[in-house]
Amino acid sequence: MLDELIVENLGVIERAEFRPGRGLVVMTGETGAGKTLLLGALRLLMGESADAGAVGPFGSETVVGGRWIVNGEEMAVNRRVPRTGRSRGYLDGMVASVASLSKAVGGLVEIIGQQEHLRLRRPGQVRELLDATLDEIGMEAMASYAKSWEERRRLEGVRAELGGGRAALERELDMVSFQADEIEAAGFSPGDDARLVSEARRLRNREALRGHLGRAGEFLAAARESLGETSGELSAALALDPGLGELMAAVDSAEQFMEDAAYQAEAAGESLDTDAGTLEDLERRLARLGDLRRKYGSTLEEVLEFGSRARRRRGEIREMLGTAEDLEADLAAAEGEVLRWGEALSEARRRAARELAETALGHLRDLGFGRPVLRFEVSDAPAAAHGCDRVRLLFASDERLTPGEVGRVASGGELSRLVLALRLAGGTGSAPTMIFDEVDAGLGGAVALSLGRKLAAVSRGTQVLCVTHLASVAAFADQHWVIEREGTSASLGPVDGEERVAELSRMISGDSDSVSGRNAARGLLESAVSRGG
Repeated sequence: MLDELIVENLGVIERAEFRPGRGLVVMTGETGAGKTLLLGALRLLMGESADAGAVGPFGSETVVGGRWIVNGEEMAVNRRVPRTGRSRGYLDGMVASVASLSKAVGGLVEIIGQQEHLRLRRPGQVRELLDATLDEIGMEAMASYAKSWEERRRLEGVRAELGGGRAALERELDMVSFQADEIEAAGFSPGDDARLVSEARRLRNREALRGHLGRAGEFLAAARESLGETSGELSAALALDPGLGELMAAVDSAEQFMEDAAYQAEAAGESLDTDAGTLEDLERRLARLGDLRRKYGSTLEEVLEFGSRARRRRGEIREMLGTAEDLEADLAAAEGEVLRWGEALSEARRRAARELAETALGHLRDLGFGRPVLRFEVSDAPAAAHGCDRVRLLFASDERLTPGEVGRVASGGELSRLVLALRLAGGTGSAPTMIFDEVDAGLGGAVALSLGRKLAAVSRGTQVLCVTHLASVAAFADQHWVIEREGTSASLGPVDGEERVAELSRMISGDSDSVSGRNAARGLLESAVSRGG
């Protein structure tokens, strides 16, 4: 539930602290005092777009903060909207995107207001309203239909890719097979290009290398001979001075090193005398690599990656061609599943439509309609992502009138009550906080009392916030807040006792000090209590 809302510099609100409790919480005040600004603040926390024009005259930015209690844990959300520049969001003190705010808060609050009338004009929205009331069998049918629809789309995609171009796919298969085989047959591995270049350069310069190695061997032999003489002298010195043992060992080690180096130089020279065809093989490998690079990539790594892609594509095409054999049968089966689950979903929608319409009609009668007509028309339609039917909401304010789609036949006041009746009949959604924004427009008398009683009933399981102009509705509140405007600023505070009586009196008679207005207000409060408010 919403535990606290703090608003700074939003329109005429300089600063307001709103701490709604459980049950039915109403907000009242003169027209233009700024009641709907509080809902605008909540919309900001829900991630809706920010309007810099709403920044008030009391600073350079609007600041909105909210705290929710979710499963016993606190969640803090903030939004800052500067007069110029982009807004910023915060979730539990950390910077957050608008999308993150929407995800975190969007499911916690549902606002039902005049703008919802527009939703009833859209067939898709009417269908969603009905689908929210499907029974367990209906929900299963909807999930199964969605799964079968996606499978049919997948198979249609395969068929579209095959199309009439099976021959084209087979030509592509030949091509990618040739490419994959050519690259694979070349037998190159990562790093082979550098190794081949190095080896070819060595063999191309073998005469020069042989000369260098020959002279190096001579120098090593001379050094070894010199070290042999040195070793002889040190042996004689060692006989006279045993302390020269380490020096003697170092010279012996150096002599052995020179011997090994001379052997390696000789072996390296001899390796240059191997089969003359080795260089020719290297040149052919380099030429092959160059040919592949011209076709498939500027480096060996790119060539090898091209080969991998060609092998993958070869596998895909083979699978597609193999699938094509059974594609039509699979498609027929998928279409059968779509129709089967589509029929099941349509039947579930008809069941839900009857129950929802019947319950909503009861609410409509309580809200001032004598003999209204309301029904959902579920008719056959070509299969689509949402099902195999078309859903329309038909309405007439009196059974003597011909029902029509609500967007065409219902007035603004009728739509307001219709929205509320459907919401009440449908369970009002799953959000823990419901907000009704002036849904009482055009109502009064016994109908207003019925509205207040219904909102109070809903609030027993859900926190309900309601912006209202009707004392008959406000009297049912568990908590009553009043927003007052003085000049260019507005303030918000809770009222109780005689203060609440005075506010109800103002709403009834226009005068908070009117004796008759106060008596009527007390009567409303007593009536609300006796009627279960």
